[in-house]
Amino acid sequence: MTSNGRRWGALAALTLAVTLLAVDGTVLALAVPALTADLAPTSNQLLWIGDVYSFALAGLLISMGTLADRIGRKRLLLIGVTGFGAASLLAAFAPGPGWLIAARALLGVAGATLMPSTLSLVRNIFPEPRRRTRAIAIWSAGASGGAALGPLAGGLLLEHFWWGSVFVINVPIMLLVLVAVAVLVPESRDPAPGRFDPLSALLSVAAIVPLVWAVKDAAHSGVSASVLAAALAGLAAGTWFVRRQRRLASPLIDVTLFARPAFSGTVAASVIAVFAFSGLLFFFSQYLQLVRGYSPLQAGLRELPLTLASIAVVVVAVRVMTRLGVGRALGLSLLVTAAGFVVLTAGEGAGGYGVLALGLIVIGLGVGIAFTASTDAILASVPPERAGSASAVSEMAYELGVATGIALLGTLHTMLYRASLPDLSALPGTVRTAVEESLASASQALNGDALLAGAREAFADAMQVTSAVAAVLLVIAGVLAWKLVPRHAGPAASPEAGRHEAGEHEAGEHEAGEVVGTIRPM
Repeated sequence: MTSNGRRWGALAALTLAVTLLAVDGTVLALAVPALTADLAPTSNQLLWIGDVYSFALAGLLISMGTLADRIGRKRLLLIGVTGFGAASLLAAFAPGPGWLIAARALLGVAGATLMPSTLSLVRNIFPEPRRRTRAIAIWSAGASGGAALGPLAGGLLLEHFWWGSVFVINVPIMLLVLVAVAVLVPESRDPAPGRFDPLSALLSVAAIVPLVWAVKDAAHSGVSASVLAAALAGLAAGTWFVRRQRRLASPLIDVTLFARPAFSGTVAASVIAVFAFSGLLFFFSQYLQLVRGYSPLQAGLRELPLTLASIAVVVVAVRVMTRLGVGRALGLSLLVTAAGFVVLTAGEGAGGYGVLALGLIVIGLGVGIAFTASTDAILASVPPERAGSASAVSEMAYELGVATGIALLGTLHTMLYRASLPDLSALPGTVRTAVEESLASASQALNGDALLAGAREAFADAMQVTSAVAAVLLVIAGVLAWKLVPRHAGPAASPEAGRHEAGEHEAGEHEAGEVVGTIRPM
């Protein structure tokens, strides 16, 4: 294999790892009814089964990104891949809810090593700006496509196997990734990383986990004393963390980057985009099954246009970013995504599938370019030796967007659903409570009752308003990116580095129309 072929083979292995991780983040939702019937978890245990993964993942991203810079990104990735496969088996054959919660926590720990390691390796394997952008486009397609592919994969598995199959499928794929990474991916690390600060690592966890928990719990149960205490504890730990990073010679992350409008604007736009996108995936799957009456597999197939569009956009992402620049490409892509949400809003209130499919395609195109542009801008803002910590910031934006998107948009949707329900006063108390809880429980409690049609209409109406709110947020994020993110995002560099960057840009101009599958050897 040529050197160039080896690089693209390494990218394929890294993209496969992040695709599987993204699938794992969305596939569990479809398995909840089956595992609930088998393991009989309490409502609190069921929440922890869903949430503990994101708590562990979000809490450890910063520490793992910096650790990758120090001990080697390939080494940490191999450790994470092995751990992810082992934890998947523990989850698949869990004999009870407690076991499954522990296994999901271990999956989160392993996932925290995978995300920043894969992205920082991409940054170092492709140092040239032009090819780096193309590589990040492919990596982003794996991430966004994997998230959208989760419902389809879950539906296919659950049509034929038990709920644990959504975890077992990880094992053979992780074995393939393990071999490919070991053979194809070169090692890289920060040559002068400085001393690792354990207190900073603890503070990063103490800041992020309580804040994520507070958002989720407030969305589910309302604001309480425990929610306020957790939020205050997280903010206090975050303040301490930032102050400590300013004083350290070798900080976990360079917090001064956030003082740059280009960097902070990119991160903010990324959080808002993921916020809207994750909320869509979470509720749209339920909408297709509970309102439109599709099976899990049929629902997954009807979400396929979103997946295909987010992957297909790889062939034009580099051209768009070359013509418009990073900032304008990011801003425009978010506005395109907002337009897709508007189309989807119309389709949710109409019969047929065609309008829904069109909305999903437009959203997939916008999200594909948005993820590529924001990730590329964040990675370009630091030198290659600090790619791990920059990748952690990028992934942290993603995880915060997912957590807050599902929680806050979920709360809004639930409030709107309950407000739109027909008169339930004639129902027994337990049935009325079930109908108000969710459409899923209403479908079981009413069992074909005429009121079920009203509950479905209330769910669809709530979906329309929620999608419209997401569209407005995306417009705000698009304007933010257009105004704050410059045409060419990158770290402060020497004149020589600037000339090199310009040379790479000029050399890449003639490749603007080149598709990924026809890249010439270097």
